[in-house]
Amino acid sequence: MTVIRVGLVDDQALFRAGIRMLIESQDDLAFAGEAGDGREAVSLARSTPIDVLLMDVRMPVLDGIAATAEILADAATASRPAPRIVVLTTFDLDENAARAIRAGASGFVLKDADPEFLLAAIRTVHQGNAVIAASATRELFAHVTQSARVVPESFAALTVRERDIFGLAAAGLSNAEIAAAEFLSEATVKTHISRILAKLELRDRVQLVVFAYEHGLAD
Repeated sequence: MTVIRVGLVDDQALFRAGIRMLIESQDDLAFAGEAGDGREAVSLARSTPIDVLLMDVRMPVLDGIAATAEILADAATASRPAPRIVVLTTFDLDENAARAIRAGASGFVLKDADPEFLLAAIRTVHQGNAVIAASATRELFAHVTQSARVVPESFAALTVRERDIFGLAAAGLSNAEIAAAEFLSEATVKTHISRILAKLELRDRVQLVVFAYEHGLAD
């Protein structure tokens, strides 16, 4: 059984204690460490192997958005695997959560979510699916994205089939749903998604949703 190393960043000690107890109650999860602000989070990520990092958005010293960007940049510079970062937010339509996802986070979870949902989110991100509350992420970017919508040249490199699958993924459909819609196997869909992400230089499917909304490619 693969054990997922989970880190936690939040400025509220009581909240950290509760999440730590939840994680330690699971056989397939291990609590890797915690931090009380974004600067401590950067140090934690540099010194401790972490698979999934739960990151609060609003914190003193360094907020979760800046910390997310710095942690991912550090990992890229050092050529080491970056933790998957899940943003913890109080508000459903939170522009700060959108900014954190743009900075490289793999999704967001509301702080008042059910414990089972948070655990499922950790496992989902670790598997590389990176689709947490896809419909909520889609709604979030529909709500806050107002940037100039210019389609980048990289999008032209996608085949017709890849563009079709891109559109379905941007709408929040799972691999199984895309496979049914396009009469393909799930394995084939997964291969197409991997190629799309590589061509567009995106980290995961949440980044794909962001890309679609920022460039006016989402229905």
